[in-house]
Amino acid sequence: MTKLGIVADDFTGGLMIAGYIEGAGIACPVLFDGAELDTAEKAPVVVVATRTRLIPADEATRHVSELADRFDAAGFEQLAYKVCASFDSTDEGNIGPVADLLAERYGQTPLLLSAGFPRFGTTMHQGYLFYRGRLVSESIKRFDPLTPMTDPDMVRALSRQTKANVGLLPHAVLRAGAEASRSAIDTLVASGTRYIMMDCSDEGDADAGAALAASTRATIGSDAHIIALAKVRAGGEGAQRREPVVHGDGPAAVLVGSVGPVATAQLESFGQAYPVRTIDLLDQRTDAAIVEEALVWAEGHIGSQPFAITTAASAEDVERAQRAHGALQAARKAERILAGIAKGIVDRGIRRLAVAGGETSGSIVETLGIKRVRALPESELGTGFCVTDVPHRMSLYLKPGKLGADDILLRAIDAMRS
Repeated sequence: MTKLGIVADDFTGGLMIAGYIEGAGIACPVLFDGAELDTAEKAPVVVVATRTRLIPADEATRHVSELADRFDAAGFEQLAYKVCASFDSTDEGNIGPVADLLAERYGQTPLLLSAGFPRFGTTMHQGYLFYRGRLVSESIKRFDPLTPMTDPDMVRALSRQTKANVGLLPHAVLRAGAEASRSAIDTLVASGTRYIMMDCSDEGDADAGAALAASTRATIGSDAHIIALAKVRAGGEGAQRREPVVHGDGPAAVLVGSVGPVATAQLESFGQAYPVRTIDLLDQRTDAAIVEEALVWAEGHIGSQPFAITTAASAEDVERAQRAHGALQAARKAERILAGIAKGIVDRGIRRLAVAGGETSGSIVETLGIKRVRALPESELGTGFCVTDVPHRMSLYLKPGKLGADDILLRAIDAMRS
């Protein structure tokens, strides 16, 4: 069986691509604990979702190396590191160091990389990254509190994270076909290039880049590249029979840790139908006291109606919290509080849970002790839906903070029914 092992740098991204892969008829379990690989079901593609995007580079590379050991021992033929569509990172970020790790581990030159997710408006053309039709440096991504994207040149940005020479395989060459692309790659390698960023101007570029990467031992890419790669590597396996989905049966809740205009609009839409409680990150009480007060409020709604609890706030409030705690520390405080609330409401009977925010989702999944899930295929609402039996039979919707229509939270909790 052809085996592709995927290490995702956050939980929502890993779950998202698994949904698209499952939708293509390819079994793709999602594990949140690498140790689960030892007992994972036999499948041509397996995702291990991690939280390596924002941790220090040495910790990230150590974690990826440990997972590579497990994938190699389990007989996986290729390892892909899945990153955000917009390559969310800083100059001290982890994409370059992970590239260095994989290239050295597998003695691979060149290592092919791809950014972008055209179906959601994130593209890379002539080496420049665009978000919803704007250079990423002119989009809302430049305001990201933890990974502000201020340089649209992905070759230049990646070069700041590694000492290896980085080159570009542009759209025109990818469009010219495999032979032209391989010739261009050979020329780049001969000139000393070790890592090659591939354009992703459209789905055709994603497919062409995946076909080139399919014969390599390791690759790094965002959603479009990894999904296309899975289809190339495992497409010959054919559709696999899957047992019918049984959703969690019980009350629903929404937890939002993401910030920005998308999260604000989604909360406003949800709040027109159901109650929403906002946590103030400048509250001087202990995390435990804040969680307990939120749980007392939640108890009045569990079983009677869905509700939302959020740490999202206005841009001014976010800036104040960051000044008080530091940008990363403010984010971690929000994650701790929402994870504590998640455990409390699940203990009190919540069985349908929607979470907005990649890091928030990771913190909540870890706190709940969820080690593996079954990703559900893409639906009219997209991906991000999954079911688990631990700690209870539950349905989850884990979504990136900046994706989804205004009413997605309302529709998601209704969708999580058998």
